[in-house]
Amino acid sequence: MKSEATVQRAPPGDPAPAEVVEALFALVDAPAALCDLSLTVLQANAPFRVLTGQKQLVGRSLAECLGTGVLAPPGGERPVDVDVELERGQRVTLTFSRHGQVVAVAARQLSPMLDSLAAAGRALVEQAKAESQLLEIGRNVAGASGEEELVATVARGVKGLFPGRTFVVRIVDPRSCALTSLYAEGRLRDGPRDVFHLRRSMVEKTHLDPARLAPDKVRVTPGELPLVFTGSVRGIAAPLVASGQLVGAINVEYPPGLAADLVADERILIQLANQVAVAVRNAKLIDELTYVRKYLEDLIENANALIIVTDRDGRVVVFNRALSQLTGWAKAEVLGKELDALVGPATRLKVLRVFKESLVGQAQTAFETTLVTRDGHEARVTLASSAAVSQSGDIEGVIAIGQDLSRMKDLERRVVQAEKLASLGQLAASVVHEINNPMTAVATYADALLTRASTSLTADPNDVSKYRKIVENTNRVLRFTRDLVSYARPAQDTPEEVDLHATIDRAVGFCEHVLHKHQVSVERSFGELPRVLAVRQNLVQVFVNLITNGCHATPPGGTITITTAAKDGQVVVLVADTGTGIPEAVQARIFEPFFTTKPDGKGTGLGLSIVQGIVENHGGTITVHSEGGRGSTFRIALPLVVKG
Repeated sequence: MKSEATVQRAPPGDPAPAEVVEALFALVDAPAALCDLSLTVLQANAPFRVLTGQKQLVGRSLAECLGTGVLAPPGGERPVDVDVELERGQRVTLTFSRHGQVVAVAARQLSPMLDSLAAAGRALVEQAKAESQLLEIGRNVAGASGEEELVATVARGVKGLFPGRTFVVRIVDPRSCALTSLYAEGRLRDGPRDVFHLRRSMVEKTHLDPARLAPDKVRVTPGELPLVFTGSVRGIAAPLVASGQLVGAINVEYPPGLAADLVADERILIQLANQVAVAVRNAKLIDELTYVRKYLEDLIENANALIIVTDRDGRVVVFNRALSQLTGWAKAEVLGKELDALVGPATRLKVLRVFKESLVGQAQTAFETTLVTRDGHEARVTLASSAAVSQSGDIEGVIAIGQDLSRMKDLERRVVQAEKLASLGQLAASVVHEINNPMTAVATYADALLTRASTSLTADPNDVSKYRKIVENTNRVLRFTRDLVSYARPAQDTPEEVDLHATIDRAVGFCEHVLHKHQVSVERSFGELPRVLAVRQNLVQVFVNLITNGCHATPPGGTITITTAAKDGQVVVLVADTGTGIPEAVQARIFEPFFTTKPDGKGTGLGLSIVQGIVENHGGTITVHSEGGRGSTFRIALPLVVKG
């Protein structure tokens, strides 16, 4: 066979450029060497060393290396062929090509034995090259940070190891064999992408247990593998196996006319698959650990509990959202701070003692403390603490989990109030009639005596005044008993479609005498409202009570403004007055039964309790906002539920 190489000319007197040497030994498969003008070897490729049977050639004369007689360099630039007999008795033709101060030597017309030796040399070179590439791929896949980057790195490696071939890299979940990643170089045939065909011999080489494979995903065949690319004529495949589990596979296929050693390729592919399988397992472990860590972080951050973690030095390392919402401190403001800066002064020593005990493994349950909020107040909480232990078993800090006690206290207050209301209801039901009947008789006779005395010319004015006081006080008792009945008795009326604006107007009409007496005007600011389901008379009672209370709190010339609107699925009614306001110290108690800020004899303390009960029975809420000297605003929110 004839093999020639073209080498770029170098200027006279200059050595051959490095790229010329690299090109020569990259392109020439036949034995070739570079010599100076005295035919001293400057460089030689692997087949040339096989030809001479010697490893060290550089610096020696070409004739000595070949074991021949004296060789003369060519006199001109034209190639010169010289037939020589080697020391072993084989004859070979050497082609000398002079390029400036360098002579290129190529051998041809080798004997079959030397052909085999040259082929063996080339195989050794290819094997060494493949080993080097495998080492480089191994380093790259080990450094991949995720499955996507890993697959891309493996694809580049396969492309370099098997040029001219089509290939596909597939990664699967080891538990379900579900496909998680795929990279293909070439056009895949139609069909499922997540079905793997593996040769039985390859399964045995990788120690893969066929019984652990999903039969609908992995099919083991004793013969040739089905091809996965269009236009391929043959192929090889290697499973990716780590810890006895299938994590993927690599298929390499050959187009027509491509000469390749399938045995050598399969050996290289197995070596690659072994490296990739370990990297895939590690990447999946990293992904799982990252997912678990992110999941736990989200769980702690969004937990409906107060969670705080400190290191051994007492510095905060975890401060979840519930704590931020309770205290007003942002996480960035707290992390790294010492714990005692967040604890109220009164309980600081107790908390530090509890955390020190936790650091030695003594768990503490349900201890109460206070946390300093951003606005300078203190929030009372209950915590349970325990040691935060590392994977090696060392105590790294303290974790405390707890709840905001203000919610519990509010719940307890509501329970107490509910029990109180139930008791009051039973009391009202049992005594109201006993009180009402005799008081009605007293009121009737007192009114008759007052009428007679008022029309009598001989009546004593003092007696008339006494009769009038009897009538007023008996009527007051009767009103009180009626309020008790309204408070204790649940509404029996059936809800109906109610025009809320008409209901408010009716309540204002009932309060005209009160408004006139206190010289207070009413302003309306009504929005568009749909008709809602409600007990009309109960809502009238709500607005009558609120308007009456507003009149009592508003000085002459003041105003009560009633505003309505529909938003966020609710009907909102605001009843605002320009009165003296409600002191902050008593705002939390105004809905309690029998609590009143009015002078003795001016109120029973049941009005707002009845209002709250009616509103809540309608599925709504009532709140109050008041500032001293700036009036009060009651906000009623009813669900926007339209009949039909």
